[in-house]
Amino acid sequence: MPVYDLIIVGAGALGTFHAYHAAKAGKRVLLLEKDNRPVSSTVRNFGQVVPSGLSGRWYTYGRRSLEIYREIQAQADISVRQNGSVYIASDADEWALANELYDRRRADGYPCELLSAAQTLARYPYLRSEYVYGGLLFPDEVSVEPDRMIYRVIDFVVARYGVTYLPNAAVVACASGQGRAEIQLADGRSFEAERVLIANGYEFRLLYPQLFAQSGLVVSKLQMMQTVPMPELAMPGNILTGLTIRRYESFAECPSYAGLSTPEHLRELKEWGIHVLFKQAVDGSIIIGDSHEYAPANQIDDLGFDTKDAVNTLILNEAARIVNFPVGQIARTWAGLYAQTDDEIYEHWIDDHIQIVTGIGGKGMTSSAGYAEQSVLVR
Repeated sequence: MPVYDLIIVGAGALGTFHAYHAAKAGKRVLLLEKDNRPVSSTVRNFGQVVPSGLSGRWYTYGRRSLEIYREIQAQADISVRQNGSVYIASDADEWALANELYDRRRADGYPCELLSAAQTLARYPYLRSEYVYGGLLFPDEVSVEPDRMIYRVIDFVVARYGVTYLPNAAVVACASGQGRAEIQLADGRSFEAERVLIANGYEFRLLYPQLFAQSGLVVSKLQMMQTVPMPELAMPGNILTGLTIRRYESFAECPSYAGLSTPEHLRELKEWGIHVLFKQAVDGSIIIGDSHEYAPANQIDDLGFDTKDAVNTLILNEAARIVNFPVGQIARTWAGLYAQTDDEIYEHWIDDHIQIVTGIGGKGMTSSAGYAEQSVLVR
């Protein structure tokens, strides 16, 4: 039976970046993916890497993640593009928060720039002038292509650091004994390691279902859309809006946030957890979203497999209020899912050899690389 230093269950961003850091440190790593390739949270999002939206240690992990993305990109093209992130304030309240976050990030030594309404419109001419109150730019932030990045990182860790990667490898049992942990695949194969890290995302049924049912983890369902290619439109970077300012935790730490009220025209959007974001893919299409619905870990099916046309209409109507290109030219829609917890992330040791790490929420693309760097050193 093959023996590894570390077996990682789940090849999304969280699992794969653990594999990267462990293998880089000289560990013998086995990376397992239950599907024929990762198809869940890591590939169903915008691909925005935005530490500016986070707070506490996740902001720190996000900043480190930017460095890691660039380090890998310098060695292999994993689709990183550095065009920055901009938050577009639409009223005086949002602009006050933008100014307060600007002061905080400047104090942290994190590059940022306040843009007047005129400067914002000159830099982003596809925005509607009646929406724009001002902008807060973070030039060092990057975007990646969610349908490419993780596959390229997996290829990189296999080729550069000798990680063993097995897709179509559903783990159905995991237990410790004689100083090691052993996992068993659905096809009957078994592997041993000194440590097993379970980065299972929102897959709560194959391993430890009773534990997850009592964990407090929830799953968020997001509705997202992508337009037809619009190569005539140049939309560099991550475009975040006033609704994002009203939602992201970095702004929630600002002094004015406690007195923030919700205007009547935004109330229904808030009920669906909608904050409108834009990002242009390399083919010229625009990804637009998103909304948020929630269900406990043991009731994921309650979220359904469908997308709600009424919710997409709310998103697109608000998008049309923000930008002047035809947002209704939608080529595809989908629902993304991710696990989250009120405790920032779910870290649980089954015993001295088996650890579960999941529930990173919407922080995964931004913070996984930095978080995994310290996580592999634990125990």
